[in-house]
Amino acid sequence: MSELKKRLLSILESPKHNTEEKLEKVCHLLDQEISYFNWTGFYFKNGDKDELKLGPYVGAPTDHTIIPYGKGICGQVAVSNETFVVPDVNEESNYLSCSIDTKAEIVVPIFKDGKNIGQIDIDSHTIDPFTAEDKELLEWLCNEVAKIL
Repeated sequence: MSELKKRLLSILESPKHNTEEKLEKVCHLLDQEISYFNWTGFYFKNGDKDELKLGPYVGAPTDHTIIPYGKGICGQVAVSNETFVVPDVNEESNYLSCSIDTKAEIVVPIFKDGKNIGQIDIDSHTIDPFTAEDKELLEWLCNEVAKIL
């Protein structure tokens, strides 16, 4: 297991912090350790509504605190239940712009008891920065996050 995974697990397993604090610490660690992760945050299903609500995040403030299912990359992942990597946001017709600096995005769903309950969303100021290792790390992380929700 990589050093980063060990550090992420130690945050998630810490008895000292509540879930919100753990998720915020996860965002901070990813932001610090991966140079091209320029906005890192969680969105969660908003009660019984077909929309996502912004959770803990690190990065520039966003107006997108509520995202309807189907809108933008996050909204698409809420419907498709699949990881979505966007190498260049300018090529994506259903992209919701948070920042003019954002060039690429990856969104990975979080499943609890077989239901898509949220996601991690990462924006990058670099075109096409996300690797297969990033995707694997984030999918692993979402599995681990589901265990504490």
